[in-house]
Amino acid sequence: MTEFVVMGLLPNIAQELLPQQWAASPEDAIAQAGLLISLYALGVVVGAPTIAGTVARFPRHRVMVILALALTVFNALTVFAPTFGLVAASRFLAGLPHGAYFGIAALVAADVLGPERRGKGVAFVMSGLTVANVVGVPLGTLLGQQLGWRAAFVVVVGVFALAAVAVALFVPPHPGTPGRTLRAELRVFRIPQVWFALGVGAIGFGGFFAVYSYIAPMVTEVAGSPAWVVSIVLVLIGVGMTLGNLAGGHLADVSLRRTLVLGMPAMAVVLVVIALTASWIGALAVGGFALGFVSSVVGPAIQTRLMDVARENQSIAAALNHSALNVGNSLGAFLGGVVIALGWGFLAPTWTGVVLAIAGFGIILTGYLLADRARTRV
Repeated sequence: MTEFVVMGLLPNIAQELLPQQWAASPEDAIAQAGLLISLYALGVVVGAPTIAGTVARFPRHRVMVILALALTVFNALTVFAPTFGLVAASRFLAGLPHGAYFGIAALVAADVLGPERRGKGVAFVMSGLTVANVVGVPLGTLLGQQLGWRAAFVVVVGVFALAAVAVALFVPPHPGTPGRTLRAELRVFRIPQVWFALGVGAIGFGGFFAVYSYIAPMVTEVAGSPAWVVSIVLVLIGVGMTLGNLAGGHLADVSLRRTLVLGMPAMAVVLVVIALTASWIGALAVGGFALGFVSSVVGPAIQTRLMDVARENQSIAAALNHSALNVGNSLGAFLGGVVIALGWGFLAPTWTGVVLAIAGFGIILTGYLLADRARTRV
C-alpha cells in the first residue's frame, strides 16, 4: 500500500503540494508529482542490496521486525512533512527497508515450504503486495480523495505497526548465514545470469508501471469517468495481480523458463489493447485486470530465477528482485511522466510500456540462450 497508493492520489498530491504548477498546467504538476513514485523506488534500489547484504548473518525473524519498525517510522514522516521536498525525502527513506524486508521474508517462506514448492513460497509472500492492491490501495485512494491524501498514509503507518507486532509474535526463529558479509554478498554481481534476471524486472516491469503510475488521469481524462471510478479500476487491477501471483507461483514450479519467456510478450499484447481501447471505461477496466494478471504471473518466476542463479548469495539475491522491480517502477513512472510532459497525452505511457515489455522479453530470451550455449560447451 505504501508503494502504490501514491499512484491513485497523484492529482490530489500535486494540487496540494505544487499549487503554482497545478494552476499553470495540471499535466506538468502531475508529472512532477510522479517523482514521488520514482524516489520511493530509488530508495528500494539503494536499500535492498546494501541492507540485505549487511544483515545476512543475523537471525532473519529479528531483522524483519526491525525493518517493519523502520517502515513505520519513515512512513510517519510522510504524514507530517509540510512541503513537496520533505515529502519526497520521506518517500526515499521509506523505500530503503522495503526490498530487504520482502526479500528476507521470501527466503523464510521458500525455506519453510521446501525446494519443491519454492515458487509457491515466494508467491505467498508477494501476495501481500497483490492483496494490498485489491483492498489497501483502492480504499486508501478513496480515503485520500475524501479526507486528504495524508489520511491514506495514516492507515499505512497503522498497518506497518501491526505488522511489526505480528512478525515478532508469529514468525518462527530463522537463522541467518553466520560469517556472511556485505562484501561476500556483493559477489553476486559477478554472475552474468543475475544481471539478465534483474534486467527483466528493471526493464520489462517498467511496462506495467508506466501505465499503473498514471492510471488515475487515464480514468478521468482519457475515459472521462469521475474520480471515484479510479478506486474501482484499482480494485480490478489488484484482483488481477492477486490471481496472477497465485498462478505465477504454480507456473514457476512447473516451468520457470516458459513462464518467463511467455510472460513479457503477453504483457506487451495487453498494453497494446489498452492503448487502443482506453477511451471506453469498461475496456480500460478489463484491460487493467488483464495487465495486473499477466505482470504478476512473472513476478514469482523472476524471484525464483534469481535464487537459482545467485548460488550462495541468497540473501542479497532475494532482495535484489525488489530492487529490479522498483527500477522498473521508477523507470516506468519517469518515462510515463516524460511523454505526458511532452504533450503526447495520457495514453502515451501505454505505448512506452509496450516498448519496455518487448525489451524485457529480449533480455530474458538472450539470457537463456547464453546459458544454453554455456552448458553445451561444457
